[in-house]
Amino acid sequence: MAAKTHPKSDAPDANDRVSRIREGVTAAILEHRLLPGTKLGEDEIGEIYGASRTLVRTALQQLAHEGIVNIEKNRGAFVARPTPGDAREVFEARRLIEPTIVDHAIDAVSPAWIDRLQQHLTEEREAELRGDARASVRLSGEFHRLVAEMSGHSIYLGFLKELIARSSLIILLYRRHDTPACGTDHHAGIVAAIRKRDKQAARVQMLSHLDEIEAELFLKDPAADELRLADVLGV
Repeated sequence: MAAKTHPKSDAPDANDRVSRIREGVTAAILEHRLLPGTKLGEDEIGEIYGASRTLVRTALQQLAHEGIVNIEKNRGAFVARPTPGDAREVFEARRLIEPTIVDHAIDAVSPAWIDRLQQHLTEEREAELRGDARASVRLSGEFHRLVAEMSGHSIYLGFLKELIARSSLIILLYRRHDTPACGTDHHAGIVAAIRKRDKQAARVQMLSHLDEIEAELFLKDPAADELRLADVLGV
């Protein structure tokens, strides 16, 4: 009697499609192409990526677990809208882990890594000079991710990827319009400290950088006081 055959599992392909959806949505958030509150329709995303609703739903649930997407019962998935309180917590978390990340990065420093960081700084400056705001935002987040990759600490890298995506939403919502999102001069200072293997200077540069980004945000709780049209319109 012939043995029964079983169809090959499509799990690797399914996992790849889920990853592509997650990476695509995250990249769009980092570049501020997807705005906070945007509805993420499962059917539309499925058509874009050639994926079933089940795979799309899996990707969105993973992003919701990371705080990048909100899933509302009977309404669907939306790009998250972090509150001012969420913003403060994100930057508090970044101040806790990024100085340690830069310590590990200095322990792992090599000429090849310095070359990669310098090349990244060049790309940031070029994007800034040509006025490419989307590329500037994406590259700013990628600089911090690159330092975390250099550190070789996979747990911190995973945490930071999530915090960078959340930070992008926060900057989009709360950045004052007359300030840059993340200055290349700050990044150059961090790279200079890494090159010198000066952990204290690198930690100070990183903390100062994160403090300045947060200081440039207008973090005001809407419920702090009631908005009166008479006050706004001058009646």
